[in-house]
Amino acid sequence: MSRSSIHPDKKRTLTNTCSQLIVLLILIVLAVIMVFPSINMFSTAFKSQAEVLKFPPKIIPEHIEFSNVKKLFNNYQYGNWYKNSLFISFITVIGTVLSSSFVAFGFARYEAKGKHVLFAFLLSTMMLPYPVLMIPQFILFKQMNWMDSFLPITIPAFFGSAYMIFLIRQFFTSLSNELFDAARIDGCSEFRQWWNIAFPLSGPALSTVAIFSFIGSWNDLLGQVLYLSSTEKFTLTIGMTSMYSSATRLVPWNLVMVAAIFAVIPILLLFTFAQRYFVQSIAMTGVK
Repeated sequence: MSRSSIHPDKKRTLTNTCSQLIVLLILIVLAVIMVFPSINMFSTAFKSQAEVLKFPPKIIPEHIEFSNVKKLFNNYQYGNWYKNSLFISFITVIGTVLSSSFVAFGFARYEAKGKHVLFAFLLSTMMLPYPVLMIPQFILFKQMNWMDSFLPITIPAFFGSAYMIFLIRQFFTSLSNELFDAARIDGCSEFRQWWNIAFPLSGPALSTVAIFSFIGSWNDLLGQVLYLSSTEKFTLTIGMTSMYSSATRLVPWNLVMVAAIFAVIPILLLFTFAQRYFVQSIAMTGVK
């Protein structure tokens, strides 16, 4: 049978199949490239220091060193770093969610003269890079005697975040006015309208804000290294940086990778919880 005698539908099906196979092959290659750093991290975490230095490196360790976990906690104050990071991130999430949602509720539900100008001014603060604010904030917190404490890192979260306010405001504006009208008729105060109506119905937006706030605080290095100087107050970012910056001869990359694995766990758990909460919040949202 000649090529010209192939039915057009079969030819089109064959072309689509070949295209899908090519796309699938490209996706597999890209997926391997993206996953390889994580595979290398897990592999290095359970190698001995001598095996880490071998060339060419091997993905599968010759001898799995589970003792690296014990060495990490014995040789460094990793448990204390972890506790400090969890505390700072937890307080930051609470402060950001409460303050940003409260301000966003005012921008979304009430009309006032100059509201849009004020909101535009608020959004304009997002254009300022952190180094611009770093020096005046440092001088302010130093005059308040907040140096070498968690206050400069956690208290600003209770004054809201421009991006988070913008994000939550966009969600608040999508809520039905009938809900708030009915609550107002029943004698619900403005505060209770935010706390009992808008807040519970804003699960997707608040979960997103919580994730962004947690990741930003969890991975923050510059903001924390400015104000924390005592070793007992070090966080994960400062402590893990000191693991290879203060090494006298060889950097313990196997212990650094073990520390990185434990550092990723809270973010994965938070994302898993928030992903479930997305579905629950969307299912419960609406006017009954």
